[in-house]
Amino acid sequence: MESGKRKICLIGQFPPPVHGLSVALQTLYDGLKDDFDFEKTDITDNKKILGNLFKIAKSRADVFYLTIGQSRGGNLRDLAILRLIALKKKKCVVHLHGGYYRRLVEEEMSPRQKKSNFKAMSAVDAAIVLSPSLRPIFAGMVPPERIFVVPNCVQNSFLETEEGLREKIAARAKKEVLDVLYLSNFNPEKGYERVLALAKREKELCAGGAPRRFSFHFAGAFFSEEEEQKFFGIVRGDGLEDFIVFHGVVQGDEKAALLRQCDIFILLTRYPKEGQPVSILEAMGNGMAVVTTDQAAIADMVEDGANGVVCRAGEEEDAAMLYARMNALVPALARISLTNAAKVREHYSEEKYLAALREILQNV
Repeated sequence: MESGKRKICLIGQFPPPVHGLSVALQTLYDGLKDDFDFEKTDITDNKKILGNLFKIAKSRADVFYLTIGQSRGGNLRDLAILRLIALKKKKCVVHLHGGYYRRLVEEEMSPRQKKSNFKAMSAVDAAIVLSPSLRPIFAGMVPPERIFVVPNCVQNSFLETEEGLREKIAARAKKEVLDVLYLSNFNPEKGYERVLALAKREKELCAGGAPRRFSFHFAGAFFSEEEEQKFFGIVRGDGLEDFIVFHGVVQGDEKAALLRQCDIFILLTRYPKEGQPVSILEAMGNGMAVVTTDQAAIADMVEDGANGVVCRAGEEEDAAMLYARMNALVPALARISLTNAAKVREHYSEEKYLAALREILQNV
């Protein structure tokens, strides 16, 4: 270990697979590895829990940083890790990348497991949430002065430059058909079926003689063959082949190009474990207006009207009304593009994310 560097054990899910949590953890590792002496413990595979516990037991880290899960099984794993860290009498930081943990504790756990969570969390030195509205998740468990807010960030590689944004706005003014992007996994609770309903609405309006307004792009992973069949079954059944483009999983340059191409981002999520979707921040950082819901911490970063459309409970089910609201955004897209990109640079940059975590890890 280099003199003067704190040794920190990062415990969480590292890529692969690539998702919001694993990307955030890898960003932390890559961004602060010159500031700290990091070691990794990858807990993606729960079958390796005994080996990981042994690795943590042998670690000589000064601080243990744990990204906690939001399932009962994952929580049992986390409790074992937290107990081991407590026995080592080392500093501990927990980071919650979601908004479901408190509901999990209150509604899904046995009294014994619930009690164990309150005890374990009362001993941590810092608990991190994604947004101010999520601070109550740890209320009564972690003292208020130990609860910190660190928003998610957009990686620099997926953030449009100011020059690129100006070019995008200029090119958009010449577009007859705007590009709408759904970029998420194909979980029904993420709302992809509602986006397909908007594509169907577009088809109906075009059939009635209205000019084509939108092309709907879908990118992400299917976690089951059943879900994939369901998606393409709706596309074929409603005859949407000419109104959607399916990209599959996109990463790296392909993902960056798709973010640059598209004009409106849509995520009509009601996923109960939602936190602060990085995909929304990436879209805003690329000058897109956002059509979304008020789920979890989304309303803290997307304001209805200023940044796009935010649906209250149930509003996303009315395809005709939602299509009209999305269409009403078009005249304001240039203003919204500048607003959203500036907001991401000011509040959700990779540099601000790393600076906030650096301060916590140095001072805990």
